[in-house]
Amino acid sequence: MKHPSPIRIKTISEFHKYNGLPLPEHPLISVIDYAKIPHHAEKESVSATFDFYTIAIKRGLNYRLGYGQQEYDFDEGVMFFMAPGQVLRVEMDENAVSNHSGWLLLIHPDFLWNTILAKTINRYKFFDYSANESLFLSQKEESIINGIVESIAQEYHSSIDKFSHDIIIAQLEVILNYAERFYQRQFLTRRKTSHKILDSLEEILKDYFDKEDLVKNGLPSVQKIAEKLNLSPNYLSELLKVLTGQNTQQHIHEKLIEKAKEQLSTTELSISEIAYALGFEHSQSFSKLFKSKTELTPMEFRASFN
Repeated sequence: MKHPSPIRIKTISEFHKYNGLPLPEHPLISVIDYAKIPHHAEKESVSATFDFYTIAIKRGLNYRLGYGQQEYDFDEGVMFFMAPGQVLRVEMDENAVSNHSGWLLLIHPDFLWNTILAKTINRYKFFDYSANESLFLSQKEESIINGIVESIAQEYHSSIDKFSHDIIIAQLEVILNYAERFYQRQFLTRRKTSHKILDSLEEILKDYFDKEDLVKNGLPSVQKIAEKLNLSPNYLSELLKVLTGQNTQQHIHEKLIEKAKEQLSTTELSISEIAYALGFEHSQSFSKLFKSKTELTPMEFRASFN
């Protein structure tokens, strides 16, 4: 299915206007009651990109929502995050009845200017997760997040003073830190799904390194592995770190070293030939990686078998 070119919404005021809402009380931050946004069944899908951050909890939608290459049917309430520039895709179900609820928290990057959060927000990797990697909250967790969002709304609804901005920034940091905690919990509580992903990763890497076309294709990238698993690179790496202590790149290197050890111990191929066969353009790069992982050069490892 061909998706339409996304519309671009640059400001929070534009978002309010586009959705038929009153103008926001603050131009750079807004909490929106999702039930107040009208939804009408349409045959055409809609795509949009925003120049601001979006944090949301949504329930009971009558359409499929996607960003990146993934889709998620929001029959249950989940929390998700979008950074500026990501494409949001909405595909309407003209036969469904919407009973949507929840909220959206919109934050323009200018609101973060000259604050510590402007420098640290990029460390919250869940802004780059796909829609099907959203955060499933328990009732207690959702209550905690809802309380903080209500406090943010109350703060900018009341008289703005010199403390307002700092208070809201602090509350935003609390939301993000809670989200990070809850994602770590989700990786563990959804262990069955997580371990299926880990098993699939092992199969993909084994298949990749057992093929003879590493010379043509080069080493597998984190992006390619994530695409094969239908996950975003950041989500996959964070999940693996919780389960195994290693990110995706480290898993790729681990499988690579296993294959290299096999070649070094069972063949008479030169170091350069092994490096080339494993997708390295330069044997020096291979030798450097091998030593960093094993504390031995490839020659020293091979000598240990003689």
